[in-house]
Amino acid sequence: MFGCLSRDGKQLFKQYARFDSSIFVDFLKHLQTKFGKFIMFVDRATPHCSKFTRQYLDANKDTIRLEYFTVGSPELNAVEECWRQGKYHILSNYYNNFGNLRNTISEYYRTRRFNLDITKYLLRSTK
Repeated sequence: MFGCLSRDGKQLFKQYARFDSSIFVDFLKHLQTKFGKFIMFVDRATPHCSKFTRQYLDANKDTIRLEYFTVGSPELNAVEECWRQGKYHILSNYYNNFGNLRNTISEYYRTRRFNLDITKYLLRSTK
């Protein structure tokens, strides 16, 4: 599951079967369609930093810029709060198979609106 929140309240969550560089680039393409020009804050997961991703970013440097969170600082990432809320709501139920769980996750993030102040998360101090 990839997720993105904008300062003006837009959001995009997309579920994929795996997590690799080509999938991350596909997600970036969806973001370009939705947001146009943007700066995205990400952690240093391998797909976010790979050669394949960097090549895509170089080819799209006029519209996309990635900034990296400080290592070990998930509290700065507002999307982490979305994952926390989802975990609480989704995992409090019983699922008789993985497909039902997967469908519930997809529906939750497709229909849920998170009203988080992105600026607040980015400006928090790490005491």
